[in-house]
Amino acid sequence: MNITRLSAKDDFPGWLELAREVEPLFGPMVADPIFQESLKVAIAHKMAFCTADENGFYGGIVISPENNEILWLAVTQKCRGRGFGTALLTEALSHLDQTKPISVTTFDQTCPAGIPARKLYLSFGFQDDSPAGLNPAGIPIVTMICPCNRSLI
Repeated sequence: MNITRLSAKDDFPGWLELAREVEPLFGPMVADPIFQESLKVAIAHKMAFCTADENGFYGGIVISPENNEILWLAVTQKCRGRGFGTALLTEALSHLDQTKPISVTTFDQTCPAGIPARKLYLSFGFQDDSPAGLNPAGIPIVTMICPCNRSLI
């Protein structure tokens, strides 16, 4: 079952487990106090959404309404390809201003492990905008923009 909802502080351990799983692609997070505090703030300010149920934590997305931006999206390996990313992105976009461009920084086209994320964003109308260097894991990233006045959800 795919339950997408606003994240609560009780979800924090699940977020850390997910972060631990994706650190090879995103870079160190779990031991970083800044990451942990930022995640706690996102949860407290209702900017974090997750897919979770009584059996586990499957994925999460963090947004910045102030910057109209998706800050972080990840789904556990065992749940990829099952619609969790689509559900999370749909939920997140419903909390952003769709009359203005929405941005996300994600893997560029040279990262094979990033192809599913890129396909997801492309399917929602995002387009490559500009190179964004390397992420903390040393993987090339790009900023993608979804133009304003598009029907995203």
